[in-house]
Amino acid sequence: MLPITLFLAFATISSAHTVAWIKGMYCLGGNNTAVDDENTDLAVNPLYNLPKTDWWFQHDRGCDLAPPAPGDILSIPAGGSFTVELAHNRAQTTLSYNGSFTSEWPDGKQHPEDWNAVTDPEPGGECLSDGAMHCSNQSTTAGTAWAISYESELSAVTIENLVVFSTLQLTPWKRIATYDVPDLPACPPDGCICAWLWVPHLCGTSNMYMAGYKCNVTGATSTTPLAPAQPPVYCLDDQTKCVAGAKQMIAWNRMATPFLTCKLNANEVELDGNNIEVDYPLSPAYSESCGWSTGAQHDIFTSSGSTAPPSPGPPGTNSTSSSSSSSSSSSSASNPATILPGTSSVPGSTMTSASYSSTGSPPPYNEDDACKL
Repeated sequence: MLPITLFLAFATISSAHTVAWIKGMYCLGGNNTAVDDENTDLAVNPLYNLPKTDWWFQHDRGCDLAPPAPGDILSIPAGGSFTVELAHNRAQTTLSYNGSFTSEWPDGKQHPEDWNAVTDPEPGGECLSDGAMHCSNQSTTAGTAWAISYESELSAVTIENLVVFSTLQLTPWKRIATYDVPDLPACPPDGCICAWLWVPHLCGTSNMYMAGYKCNVTGATSTTPLAPAQPPVYCLDDQTKCVAGAKQMIAWNRMATPFLTCKLNANEVELDGNNIEVDYPLSPAYSESCGWSTGAQHDIFTSSGSTAPPSPGPPGTNSTSSSSSSSSSSSSASNPATILPGTSSVPGSTMTSASYSSTGSPPPYNEDDACKL
C-alpha cells in the first residue's frame, strides 16, 4: 500500500499539458526557488494570448526568474543523444516521489500501444480524452524540438541566437523521449541556454510551448559556430520556400479561439513576436512542413550556407511575417506533416493526418471537414 503522503499527493496531482522534465530546467520546482515543489505543472501550461515579452521563456509565470539549482545542468553530448521525460506534471516523472507515479505515458496512466481516440476508454470524440496530448493518436502528434543559444545568461538570449538543433517526430507521445544532437561546439565556460519547443496542431486552441534550461555541450570537438537563426517558413505546399540552414523556433502565438471555430474572426489577431504565417486551418510544426528534417540538424553551422527566407507576402499567404545516450524513443521514423482534413484516416474516425512526399502539395480541403478540427 502507498504511504499516506504519497496517496494524498497522487490524489491531488494536477495535469495540464506536456513539457520536457530534466534537471537544469527553469521552474523545475515551480517559480519559488525557496521551495522545491514535486507536484508542479507550472512550466507545462501553454503560451497563448500573450505578447512576446510574456511568452518568451515563460516570463508570464515567472519561470525565467526561477533558474535551476546550482550545479544542475542539462548535458548535451555533441554528436550523441540525450533523454528527457515528457509529462504533464513533475509528479509523473522520476524527478518526484521516487518515480512512484510514472508509467510509459505522460499522464502516469496505463494505455494500449495503439492508444487512439476511437477506442479510448473515455472517448474524446476526435481527440484523446487526455486533451493535454493534443492528438487523436501517435500519427497526429506534431513533433517537438530543442534549440540552443551560446549565451550563458537567459537575458542575453534572442530569437536570432536561439537555434533549433534537434527535432523528434511523433512526439509528444510516451514519457521517455530521446533527441539526437549534431556536432555542436563547446559552450562558454558558464554554459549555454537551451529551450524545449512544441506547437501542437490538433485538438485545442492555437498555442505553443517553450521551456528554458541551463545546458552544456559535452564532448565537443568542433569549433565551427552556429549560423544566425532565420525565421522558418511553412513550405509543405512549395518546397522551394523552405529555409535552409539554422532556423529560429516557431513563434506562433495566435490568440485563442473557441474550439471548433471554422474561420478566423475579428476578435482573433496575431500578437507581436510571431515569425511565421500559415493559412487557416493549417499550423506550423517542427517537421518537413517548415523545412526541418527529423533528428539532429546538421545544416545549422556557419559553413552550412544558411539562407535568408523569402520576403514576407501579404497577410494570409504561406510566408514569414517578420524567426549520455539512451535507447528510448528513436527519432528514425518518418514524420507526418501538418494535419490536413481529407487525407489518411485514423481508424474508425474522420480525423486525418497528412503524409506527403517531400515535393508533393497538400490536396484541397473541405471547409466542412475543417470545422471538425
